[in-house]
Amino acid sequence: MTDNSSTEEMIRLLREISGKLDRILIQGSSDNEPDDGILDVLDVMTLLTLPDHLRTTATALFELGSATADELAERTNKERAVESNYLNQLVRMGHVAKNRKGRKVYFSIGEGLGK
Repeated sequence: MTDNSSTEEMIRLLREISGKLDRILIQGSSDNEPDDGILDVLDVMTLLTLPDHLRTTATALFELGSATADELAERTNKERAVESNYLNQLVRMGHVAKNRKGRKVYFSIGEGLGK
């Protein structure tokens, strides 16, 4: 890759990330709930520090609200076991809440986590 093409690729990726972050901020501020809940847990800077695979999972989960690993895998085009692993990593990091309902396990960006 030449310097020019790698620079163009970096600019393209930064624009893509910026667009996703803008959507997250817009969606977060359009809720009728106070802004201090979700954004304290998984704010933009935290999102940027996550590895790409976890950021993709966290972004998809934020868009869905609450979801199972199956639902997220469908959204991200990854295997369910892979998404389950990523979600459990996010739970251990304190960014995501895990809630069992019957046989299904639901994950959500948890308010009050990490405070």
